[in-house]
Amino acid sequence: MPEYLSPGVYIEEVSRGPKAIEGVSTSNAGFLGLSKRGPTTVELVTSFGQFQRIYGGFMEGAYLAFAVDGFFRNGGSRCFIGRVVRSDAATAELTLAPIDFEAVGPGEWGNRVGIMVENASLDDSTDPTTPNRTDLFKLTVAYWDDGSLLSATPPLSTRELKDRATVLEVYDNASTNPISPDYYLTKVNAASNLVQLEAANTDRPDNTSEFQLLEDGEDGTAALTSAQFSGDSSVPPAERTGLAAFEQVDEINIVNVPDLYNATDPDTLIDNVVSHCENMKDRFAVLDAAQNTTNISTFFPPKDSKYAAVYYPWIEVSNPLTGGRMLMPPGAHVAGIYARSDVERGVHKAPANEVVRGALDLEFQITKGEQDILNPRGINVIRAFPGRGIRVWGARTVSTDPEWKYVNVRRLFLFLEESIDEGTQWVVFEPNNEQLWARVKQTVTQFLTTVWRTGALMGTTPEEAFFVKVDRTTMTQDDIDNGRLIVEIGVAPTKPAEFVIFRIFQFTAGAEA
Repeated sequence: MPEYLSPGVYIEEVSRGPKAIEGVSTSNAGFLGLSKRGPTTVELVTSFGQFQRIYGGFMEGAYLAFAVDGFFRNGGSRCFIGRVVRSDAATAELTLAPIDFEAVGPGEWGNRVGIMVENASLDDSTDPTTPNRTDLFKLTVAYWDDGSLLSATPPLSTRELKDRATVLEVYDNASTNPISPDYYLTKVNAASNLVQLEAANTDRPDNTSEFQLLEDGEDGTAALTSAQFSGDSSVPPAERTGLAAFEQVDEINIVNVPDLYNATDPDTLIDNVVSHCENMKDRFAVLDAAQNTTNISTFFPPKDSKYAAVYYPWIEVSNPLTGGRMLMPPGAHVAGIYARSDVERGVHKAPANEVVRGALDLEFQITKGEQDILNPRGINVIRAFPGRGIRVWGARTVSTDPEWKYVNVRRLFLFLEESIDEGTQWVVFEPNNEQLWARVKQTVTQFLTTVWRTGALMGTTPEEAFFVKVDRTTMTQDDIDNGRLIVEIGVAPTKPAEFVIFRIFQFTAGAEA
């Protein structure tokens, strides 16, 4: 309580009334899969071009790059990438004393990373081997997709290698002074998509007359199992990969594994992905049916959960590697449709009856009769309609609980729960009395009123759409004494018009209908 010890005018700032709750994002995807190169730590990607710079382009036998491309084509804006590697993969390294260079991630690709050290541009030495400025140097890091360039006969010149590099990073006037804004460890480690540096001291390395290649990177030969996709939660946070690393990223809303069926035990991986979403309680799994699933009578969802949906069949897309076409799982394209629908209509809109951009054909043409069997089981079908294109034609979760039958209802609740959670953190440790209860009720009521106005909730008035109760009927004195503030919130979500029925009949002119 403020003290008033001497006469005067006192100005006080008092916080009263409700605080605004800002709706959280609902369309950030998390993808796990195989890439040509890149780190195994989780990285945010906001365009396919950025993905290519960090992880390389399309890769034979892996779907991650195709999936990310499909996600952005269909309206996605942000995704987090978890690169998966085999358990015995090794990271390429090189030492140019006093600096140790290490590729940003494991794999044979690191053996095609080259390092060159030269005089800095600010160095006025005329001798390319002996700098005048020993506190500055120029570091060039290059990567070549085509390894044959590095063993060409006759050897390519340094200039030719630079010109034909897939990725070329130049750090000029890098300083050996740790307090300089151009300090080489800070400068390179913060920006490079190819290498990370460690140094025994602050000396600069000697100049090199040509590129020095990193060595001993290996892709590994061990079986690719669900363990590599799931990661290990017991290791330090900075070393976690896969789903274990996704646990540390609060912004992820949708999880998909494009390379699910590259694992030797995909059923276990599906279980791990769904369990991850159920445990986190703030994200939704988009699952892909297996390729060549032709026996409709025995085709059921792989798991019963209100935190997942499954899509079938695979889609046909263009393959830039061959110039032809290829089949791939549809989940990442569907995740992009989730994002597109969220932005254009809202998370309450079922992400269905939407065109799958980039899909040229389907693995199977599903008939209405076949969908009559699959839809009640919770399998969302992708169908081709003459004149209307290839569309997602289902919006069900894999849950047998009728309350959570629809994808949009589940995701709407995820949005509401996360928004209210993040928007009411200010309540913690406030005095638990009637004044606080009134402020909390006002805060949540204003937020839900805004949600209702978007069409996400049923009812012609807010009172019909939701209620917020926080008073002596929701808490006992024991709850209050033990520091518990309990708020009951009820909402009436809109359900999709899954079956549109027009009843047409004849009647005699002049007769009452």
